[in-house]
Amino acid sequence: MKTLWEENTRQTLLARARRLTPESRARWGRFTVERMVSHLVDAMRMGLGEIPVKPKKLPIRHWPLNVLFIHLVGMPRNAPTAREIVSRPPRPMEDELRDLEMLLDRFASMRARRDWPVHPALGRLSSRTWGVLGYKHIDHHLRQFGV
Repeated sequence: MKTLWEENTRQTLLARARRLTPESRARWGRFTVERMVSHLVDAMRMGLGEIPVKPKKLPIRHWPLNVLFIHLVGMPRNAPTAREIVSRPPRPMEDELRDLEMLLDRFASMRARRDWPVHPALGRLSSRTWGVLGYKHIDHHLRQFGV
């Protein structure tokens, strides 16, 4: 299973993200390319605990449903997201991509972390599961824009 804990996986995601242009259009959903990249940046900040997000009362917040959902189901199209990670106006895409790279590096440096924030929809997650979730989330949105 691909994960953000693997250097090659992170570099592949970044190479795909760098193929995005302001003219890139979504295959589904309502994001513009700029909004999508800013969403990825803010989702990484949420995962690092820098953006607090209100929890949602969902049955998938609890083990083993949360782990099964992440590892087996993945990201469904047009799923709702936390308002806190789609609320700020996007900056120029190059700035957002630079931040995404920096945040992926910071995330990777925290593999041994034990005090991960609680995910607003998926509850408590292990370090291993945060790595898989991060990969699947970024991959989902890059596929949304055809890269």
